[in-house]
Amino acid sequence: MRIILGFTLVGLITLTGCGKKEAAPAKSTNDAAATGNPLTAPADYLGAVSKAKRVSEKTIDTAYLNQAVQMFNAAEGRYPKDFNELVAEKYIPKIPEAPYNMKIVYDAARGQVRVVPK
Repeated sequence: MRIILGFTLVGLITLTGCGKKEAAPAKSTNDAAATGNPLTAPADYLGAVSKAKRVSEKTIDTAYLNQAVQMFNAAEGRYPKDFNELVAEKYIPKIPEAPYNMKIVYDAARGQVRVVPK
């Protein structure tokens, strides 16, 4: 008798827990380029790779320059006036080029480096 009651209880729990729920469709991180069409997949892939390259270059340049500015500040007790001063004092070998269609902006008052669109 206990076995039948146990199986019935397990069955009821299973049936009530397995209600059909509609899941929201997954959103793509790049809706404009991700069409889902197999014919445009190579173009979508190349676009995503190009975007990832620009983002990574921007992040690396910003981190590299911010670190050089902070090292200059720690050694000299002030922020550099511009990037040329970092090169002259040998904190960086040369001023890096900004990614395509971007420019590097330096705020000498705060010692912050940002990469922004032109």
